[in-house]
Amino acid sequence: MLKSIDPILNADVLYALRAMGHGDDLVICDTNFPADSTARQTVFGELLRIDNVSAARAARAILSVLPLDSFVEHPALRMEMADKPDFIPPVQAEVQSEVDAASGRVMPMGSVERFAFYDLAKKAYCVIQTGERRFYGCFVLKKGVIAPDGA
Repeated sequence: MLKSIDPILNADVLYALRAMGHGDDLVICDTNFPADSTARQTVFGELLRIDNVSAARAARAILSVLPLDSFVEHPALRMEMADKPDFIPPVQAEVQSEVDAASGRVMPMGSVERFAFYDLAKKAYCVIQTGERRFYGCFVLKKGVIAPDGA
């Protein structure tokens, strides 16, 4: 256990989050996502897990240490529902609340069509699978920067 670090962030996840650079993407996915096969195609090359928590709880922990990119319009993306691309299911509304809380302002997520999301995920730095069992609990977060002291 470490002070000021969310205890659900395990050593493997912390290593990946620290290794990522500005503009790198990470995927938070639900239990139905093809996580292992997708993760093998990412930069990190293996699946990371934060088991037994919802997508929102994982997002809260990750966003407690990961800055979002302020140079892009949508540093957080959600997978669109196949038949209702504009519908926001509860799982996505919960993650949206965590994004807003972490950024200190309303920061609407962008959306990505399901198959385009799979393609984007393969190009990500890493994939983190949660214990989320609700459908469409899949997100991409783009890492930002931390300004130097005094800037």
